[in-house]
Amino acid sequence: MSESVGDNRMYINGRWHDGAGGEKQPVGNPATGEPFAEVPEATSEQVGEAIAAARRAQPDWGGRAPLERAAIMRRIAQLVRRDGDALAKIVVREQGKPILEAEGEVGGAAEFFDYYAEFARRIQGEILPSDFAQEQIWVQRVPIGVVAGIIPWNYPAALVSRKVAPAMIAGDTIVLKPHEMTPLSALFMARLFDEAGVPPGVVNVVTGRGETVGEAITRSQDVDLVSMTGSVPTGKRIMEVASRHLTQVSLELGGKAPFIVMADADLDLAVRSAVTSRFMNCGQVCICNERTLVQEDVFDAFVDRFVELSKGLRVGDPLRRETDIGPKVSREELEKVEALVDGAIRDGATPVLRGGRPANPPTPKGYWMTPTVLTGIDPEMDIMQKEIFGPVVPVIPFKTFEQAVDITNASRFGLSAYLFTNDFGRIMKAVTDINFGEVYVNRVGPESLQGFHVGYRESGVGGDDGLHGLEIYLRKKTVYVNYSGAPTVPLMPYSGS
Repeated sequence: MSESVGDNRMYINGRWHDGAGGEKQPVGNPATGEPFAEVPEATSEQVGEAIAAARRAQPDWGGRAPLERAAIMRRIAQLVRRDGDALAKIVVREQGKPILEAEGEVGGAAEFFDYYAEFARRIQGEILPSDFAQEQIWVQRVPIGVVAGIIPWNYPAALVSRKVAPAMIAGDTIVLKPHEMTPLSALFMARLFDEAGVPPGVVNVVTGRGETVGEAITRSQDVDLVSMTGSVPTGKRIMEVASRHLTQVSLELGGKAPFIVMADADLDLAVRSAVTSRFMNCGQVCICNERTLVQEDVFDAFVDRFVELSKGLRVGDPLRRETDIGPKVSREELEKVEALVDGAIRDGATPVLRGGRPANPPTPKGYWMTPTVLTGIDPEMDIMQKEIFGPVVPVIPFKTFEQAVDITNASRFGLSAYLFTNDFGRIMKAVTDINFGEVYVNRVGPESLQGFHVGYRESGVGGDDGLHGLEIYLRKKTVYVNYSGAPTVPLMPYSGS
């Protein structure tokens, strides 16, 4: 390997482990196309050990005072900030996003722990009146138990926190599987968990491929919740496997975000927002602007400005602070996006900005891709229906707001949608009519910690963030407490000796 990132063994029950089978998986740098590290491939037996460790640790962890759990979580946040520069560089090297974006991601990773630590005094139950005198009915919120967290490659540090932090404050324990292409951020954070004093078994990180490690996690009957962020096919497979034991699932899957621009919108704001939302992280964000819908009156002006701004974006070394767009994460992802663009052009789309692999790439073997902007689009084209997940945007005109809503809702996805307008009545109508889990009005993402990141249709079930995201990591227990000394119903006669 050409570079070293230290000890990359798995973290199970407070100890560091190699793969029991001796296999290792390379980790590549998208900017160079070359491997620079390797991690162990967990066996199914090691996955079972991690789940068993989490099961053993849960009663003690869940029985601790929430303030005690919160104190450890705040320590984790401090350590993430202390080592933020090193973690951000790991994110860049294994995932490819520009360093400024990586630094923002690491800041968010710390904030998840601070935010959920605040719930130490906020996980509330209910006391309900009984039908009988001197009796109460309690509805408690208790830990769900052992959580399996499965995360994708596009935010390899922040998504660790998104799964681990709510589990910890809820009193759950967790087995986390990072994506096989980007495991180093999770392993780096595991070292911080250990330093912060997280008890053995509370957080476990196992590495390996989805078809082995992911499958072993989701088919275990000792897992109480599978919380997964990733692709639709993987989510469907997880739901199928987890259903065998009626294991609860929370799935945040793909997106095909519409970006609607009305003629009355602030056009400069809309254009700059559309560029940011499309090209952040090389377009590899589930809430990215995947299809831009612009009212006819301003369509030409919007496209001209959008193309001009897109041309000015700097594709280059993601470790340089002036870089706007880094490489795609892998050759497979690069070729997938290229195929969608080629198919759209064959079907009649017009490339008003024809990007792709640059003639003079920053490095010869990196997975570089410059922006592409397409017009002449039909709503039924694959590029309007399938998730692109790259620096490519189809732009389509519409006549009326109702037509834009129809195009928006004609999707198997339903995660995030954007609307730019200054008509308050139209805003209120959009809130009702746009059938998506998140609607952003006159702004773009990212989503806020205190919100609820939720998708409809094939964008998933369950959700993340805020109070409602925390609820997924808890279950309810109903307790009937009679303190009268008298029965509430006639008792059966006792005939024993």
